[in-house]
Amino acid sequence: MKPDNTNFFQKVYEVAKLIPYGRVTSYGAIAKYLGAARSARMVGWAMNGSHNMPDVPAHRVVNKIGLLTGKHHFDGTNLMQQLLESEGVKVVDNQIIDFEKHFWDPFKELG
Repeated sequence: MKPDNTNFFQKVYEVAKLIPYGRVTSYGAIAKYLGAARSARMVGWAMNGSHNMPDVPAHRVVNKIGLLTGKHHFDGTNLMQQLLESEGVKVVDNQIIDFEKHFWDPFKELG
């Protein structure tokens, strides 16, 4: 049984809104927190659909090793990187430096 996309996407957005300034999480971490551990790709689709929602910090959601895999969904070539760097997250070659230091795990943080 597939989760209802509308409901699932809304839950993804609610979690994304909780990611603190200067921190990042992964598609998979959000999926795991929502009880859908194998749905990282669906979290990515949700993030892609959030661009008309200024209160959803999609730039803070990256892949499991800190790569800015969603950057081509942002306006401009480096907007995702610029948004992260404005929050003190250093990015080199589309990779977050000190990923573990910046990583926010909703499973641990939200319980």
